[in-house]
Amino acid sequence: MPKDNSIKSVLIIGSGPIIIGQACEFDYSGTQAARSLREEGVKVILINSNPATIMTDPMMADRVYLLPLTVESIEQILEENQIDAVLPTMGGQTALNLCKEVDELGIWEKNNVRLIGVDIKAIDKAEDREKFRQWMIQMGVPVARAKTANSFLEGKEFAQEIGFPLVIRPSFTLGGTGGGFVHSKDDLDEALNNGLTASPIHEVLVEEAVLGWKEYELELLRDSADNVVIICTVENFDPMGVHTGDSITVAPAMTLSDTAFQLMRNTAIAMMRDLGNFAGGCNVQFALDPKTESIIAIEINPRVSRSSALASKATGYPIAKIAAKLAIGYNLDELKNQITQSTSAYFEPALDYVIVKIPRWNFDKFKGANDTLGLQMKSVGEVMAIGRSFAEAIQKACQSLENEAVGLGYYGKSLMHSDELIEYIKTPKWDRIFRIKDALMAGASVKRICESTLIDRWFIYQIQKICECEKEIAKYDLKTLPDEVLHEAKTLGFSDEQIVRIMQEENSELIYERRKAMGLTRVFKMVDTCSAEFEAKTPYFYSTFENRSDESPTAPPPPTGGSVLTDANPLGSSQQSAPPLGGRGAGLLHNESIVSSKKKIIVLGSGPNRIGQGIEFDYCCVHGLLAVKEAGYEAIMVNCNPETVSTDFDIADKLYFEPVFWEHLWEIIEHEKPEGVIVQLGGQTALKLAKKLHEKGIKIIGTSFNDMDIAEDRGRFSDTLKELGIPYPKYGTAYNTDEAIEVAKEVGYPVLIRPSYVIGGQRMRIVLNDEELEKGILSLIKHLPGNKILIDHFLDRCQEAEIDAIFDGETFHIMGVMEHIEPAGIHSGDSNAVLPQFNLSPLVVHTMEEYAEKIARQLNIRGLINIQFAIKDGNVFVIEANPRASRTTPFIAKAYQIPYLNIATKIMLGVNKLTDFTFEKKMTGFAIKEPVFSFNKFPGVNKELGPEMKSTGEAIRFIKDLRDPYFRQLYKERSMHLSK
Repeated sequence: MPKDNSIKSVLIIGSGPIIIGQACEFDYSGTQAARSLREEGVKVILINSNPATIMTDPMMADRVYLLPLTVESIEQILEENQIDAVLPTMGGQTALNLCKEVDELGIWEKNNVRLIGVDIKAIDKAEDREKFRQWMIQMGVPVARAKTANSFLEGKEFAQEIGFPLVIRPSFTLGGTGGGFVHSKDDLDEALNNGLTASPIHEVLVEEAVLGWKEYELELLRDSADNVVIICTVENFDPMGVHTGDSITVAPAMTLSDTAFQLMRNTAIAMMRDLGNFAGGCNVQFALDPKTESIIAIEINPRVSRSSALASKATGYPIAKIAAKLAIGYNLDELKNQITQSTSAYFEPALDYVIVKIPRWNFDKFKGANDTLGLQMKSVGEVMAIGRSFAEAIQKACQSLENEAVGLGYYGKSLMHSDELIEYIKTPKWDRIFRIKDALMAGASVKRICESTLIDRWFIYQIQKICECEKEIAKYDLKTLPDEVLHEAKTLGFSDEQIVRIMQEENSELIYERRKAMGLTRVFKMVDTCSAEFEAKTPYFYSTFENRSDESPTAPPPPTGGSVLTDANPLGSSQQSAPPLGGRGAGLLHNESIVSSKKKIIVLGSGPNRIGQGIEFDYCCVHGLLAVKEAGYEAIMVNCNPETVSTDFDIADKLYFEPVFWEHLWEIIEHEKPEGVIVQLGGQTALKLAKKLHEKGIKIIGTSFNDMDIAEDRGRFSDTLKELGIPYPKYGTAYNTDEAIEVAKEVGYPVLIRPSYVIGGQRMRIVLNDEELEKGILSLIKHLPGNKILIDHFLDRCQEAEIDAIFDGETFHIMGVMEHIEPAGIHSGDSNAVLPQFNLSPLVVHTMEEYAEKIARQLNIRGLINIQFAIKDGNVFVIEANPRASRTTPFIAKAYQIPYLNIATKIMLGVNKLTDFTFEKKMTGFAIKEPVFSFNKFPGVNKELGPEMKSTGEAIRFIKDLRDPYFRQLYKERSMHLSK
């Protein structure tokens, strides 16, 4: 059926601020949906309260409402716009719950607004745990034994019936919020109370636990004609018991037999077709008994899911984009494959590579948090890696994590004994995969590890291959390492740095030069959705080390499905098969990334989301890429985060889905030979590669490395401020506790201790005496050996403020002056920041602006700079400067409705001066940046805020004046804090 032309305008509901369990994958989906509908001439109105995301940029919709996600906001939008339909399936659980609440109040019906993509019955059927269970029973689909409880007493009664261990699953929650395992009756009361409180309808499912079963997710699309395609089958590395958002996942499924796959596939399709009024993307989760291969249905999400962003990037099939078109009436066979641009969208992708996703955690921000992984999601981000084998992909994923890993393994650190490791890996923790590898290295058997973890032995055998290669490497040094061992190591994903550490050598450059002389360099392969059956038009690449043509190719894992011929797969292409033995490039050094003659600019992304460096840098990178293209260059993106819009297949001219890791970047640079690299838009991840780029003679677009280093090196920066006559807190530097105590005596307690080159206040703390100082310094030395530590006198009971600005070498433009409501001592990312300032005197503001310009000129800034200030007794002190895009840059751009990132990128490139632009700030009143926290995921953790950032996201709130009740309450809390 063609598009429904009665739908002229659509409201898309976003997911709100980033929280654990609902992150920027939904902003990615919402952005894709908005672009997809506008391609069809549909007017898009969008509501989301998140200022950091590209989704809420004016260019993404016809009208964007940066409002709280409430019924009142929806009513305001409906009054101000003629809206025909609402699409609630792109904004996670938040959007579905809000849509349901609005429906219950009769507001959609009153305003003649249709729900598209899904209806309320389908939402209830899938999201209400008891309705879902009864639905499955009616369909004959096996489910775990369970009962629904709406009260504490009911829950206790059902728990006794079912027996332990069991699972508590709240209805209508996201990221497993409120859920958990109960292993004995001693834990039951607390788990029941948590679950009932978390559920918006005060309902939980008390369910039999199937701990140790294997877990799979299927990403599907269905159209209104009941055509269903399975886009991706994802296997969890971790067995049941770990939330899918916290599990390492692999695509295609690696250990699924053909019979089990067909059963799962047929069941999922039947569930989709029986869901009711639904057209779009859906996620179905199954558990499989590894002994009998019987399956049970865990849940179905009638919306794009957290995994759909991953599945889209893994396959090259843009699920949300197609789902939006299905929601307005199209059928799958009427749409085109977005990658080939010639074949039908009514097909199922076939992969000739392996995808591995590893979550990224921030337990270090939540001291005392229970770091055991369970039903309640705790990770804050994720990385995705692409390789020709599981071993290569898992090593690349480890290199992407931004936690100092150079591959799968700890190098230069003491290892536990084999028995200790076996005991440790019985409990799922963030580092379990690293410890499994340690256990294998220490001599533990595959059988013993499988029994201890219940992880499928196929995965453990793959890690054992890595261990065997590592043991072989360790027999040699740089001079004696055989070519064939080096070749095997690279095909198994070992980084050059990893190899030299194993040999206890130091210079990884020598390994690179050695293999380059051998002809052992990366080749770049294309992600094309169909294993080269049809030509791809979209340049989306990953790197690998192919086998030479005179050797037999390394065969990746066996196929997970085989050829199937169904109504959903009319071509009979191989469904979800693993990489073929032959086919495109197998056994050949064949590079599919053709270098154009155009001048190129590489934009470095920020890697996985984590506290202190999140979605705001995706916003910056998207605008940077668009500006690079507008300036006439070929825009090349390098990043490994599957949740982002900047890694979408059609944002950059060329996308390299690779770790933001020196070795990978350097080989991309050698291949593409760009004019330069932009590091200002990718947060600290990109910035820390500036030194290597500088040493290699690669042009850094914008501010030079040396000038950025002055700002990043706290000691050099303070020396610069002294030279400029700008006040700053007394400081000193130290490398050990004795030096630190001497510095602290000189500058005076309280002191703030911090390492150089950090983001999000990582490992910063305020200490009051020598004893606290010694503990803090020892912790820093342990985690960051050799890092220079800065010790500042802490200015307590003072105000904090910050400026974001652009400098082109001549003209200095202040984007915004923000005043923090919270006093000094609380990280700027955790503060409520008001734009423009509300309580600073004109003299103080003038002084701040004067200091900011002096610093920008002294540092020869070209592009962006963020400067933070402390104001005490009318005196202005400079705390720090960040010579890059900051976390507040998107907030200011949204508040003032000025495309500052586009402008700043063109300044960096030198194609424009600030005088080429006009700056009309459209905001009236004030905008408040509200931090949002995810403490509910870590019960019992100290929620007190300090110099280390803990918020996971932010919202924006506009107020007309300072009499606003919300502002007055915040200001009252600040006054109470200051008086303590």
